Amino acid sequence: MAFSNKLSLLVIFSCTCLFSIANAGSFYQDFDITWGDGRGKIVDNGQLLTLSLDKTSGSGFQSKHEYLFGKIDMQLKLVPGNSAGTVTAYYLSSQGPTHDEIDFEFLGNLTGEPYTLHTNVFTQGKGNSEMQFKLWFDPTKNFHTYSILWNPRHVIFMVDNVPIRDYKNLEAKGISFPKNQPMRIYSSLWNADDWATQGGLIKTDWSKAPFTAAYRNFNANACVWSSGSAKCPPMQTAAAGDNWFNQELDSTSQARMRWVQRNYMIYNYCTDGKRFPQGLPPECHMV
Repeated sequence: MAFSNKLSLLVIFSCTCLFSIANAGSFYQDFDITWGDGRGKIVDNGQLLTLSLDKTSGSGFQSKHEYLFGKIDMQLKLVPGNSAGTVTAYYLSSQGPTHDEIDFEFLGNLTGEPYTLHTNVFTQGKGNSEMQFKLWFDPTKNFHTYSILWNPRHVIFMVDNVPIRDYKNLEAKGISFPKNQPMRIYSSLWNADDWATQGGLIKTDWSKAPFTAAYRNFNANACVWSSGSAKCPPMQTAAAGDNWFNQELDSTSQARMRWVQRNYMIYNYCTDGKRFPQGLPPECHMV
């Protein structure tokens, strides 16, 4: 991105102090449970949120605020045991047919088999940019941190602060990038046994229900959208770890990402020639 464009973006944002957003206090403060008829619960004085799924319904929640750029962190502990057929989705999204979206989806599996972590980025209503990974730990035993760093130049997906994917702004080369639509945070636990596990071959075992995922330690160091403009927390130095608006991966982080992709990535849309017989998407030749 040209410096003048970057400077223009900085001018647009009103950098007021929103410490309650940068250091969120409780799920009561930051989220609404939106569906599930009691299957979503906020407990422990607002410090823990759980979603449950049974044969009747799943459940979900959304953030009270919309964000336009930010560093979003959430700790999750996924459905244990036989989670085949279930999907735990955690994502940012705007609304409408030309929406933008940044996705983490966790696809369940049989007991002892690893989860699939599915990532995708939608711009102007179009996705088709999936990358999938196995994890290097059991995500059901303990809480782990899943982060989205979204700034005008990058969407970086991270797991326990290890980058796994960097979706770059290539607008100068004609590739759209999510930068104009404010997005809410959403999460849901739902049944998708028509496709989620081994292409739908393995169905949900309802005798294991209810299935439950847990969330804690949400943090959004982000620009909050309000009344047609974005209000941002003050930007500090890179050494302080919170200059996310200008952050990109250094050489060490790039090496860690390459390690993950080399050892744990199981699907990359940029290598799926059968899916794109007319040629891979143009960004696949630019990164």
